[in-house]
Amino acid sequence: MARRADLDAASVAVAARHPGFAALAEAFGPVRLGPPAPVARRFEALARHVAYQQLAGTAARAIWARVRATAGDGAFDAGGVLTRGVVPLRRAGLSGAKAATVVELAARVEDGSVRLDRIGRRGDDEVVAELTTVRGIGPWTAQMFLLFDLHRLDVWPTGDLGVRAGFGIAVGGPTPTPVELAAAGERFRPYRSVAAWYCWRAVEAARRS
Repeated sequence: MARRADLDAASVAVAARHPGFAALAEAFGPVRLGPPAPVARRFEALARHVAYQQLAGTAARAIWARVRATAGDGAFDAGGVLTRGVVPLRRAGLSGAKAATVVELAARVEDGSVRLDRIGRRGDDEVVAELTTVRGIGPWTAQMFLLFDLHRLDVWPTGDLGVRAGFGIAVGGPTPTPVELAAAGERFRPYRSVAAWYCWRAVEAARRS
């Protein structure tokens, strides 16, 4: 888990590697991430990322609020999802595929084939490899979990359209392809998560203007 001092230092390092990112750091300050997901909330965090797949923020937030509400005031955990089944998830607005993914994830957590209690001890590639064994969880979902919930500092989601568009804005060029973005991100190691965060901020700034 990254400490505040680590995030501040990483923000300074990223800003030093390209003038466009220096301008973003000046405008938005050091990277800010929410609190990492505690072990008991990791299932919920992953389910939320599934709900957000390929959706705009406003729509995703609305759907996730309804999905989360299926647990009432209790924990949104694997056992509860298996007890309630897929129907409440579908009624809350999840697509059939996403609802099936959440239920499969719950089953895999319950049978121990996905160990969210231990996953924080594993390397980034190992986390991605374990999570993507669940049907419907691809690299993007695993990377969002790594970045926002485990606070890993060197995640580079090249398949994220916002990161790609924001990178183009930051460097004053066209939107790169995923392959191009992978190569361009090398200069930001080992702080590519911070660079990605600034790419998202670049898109926000462009929308406002």
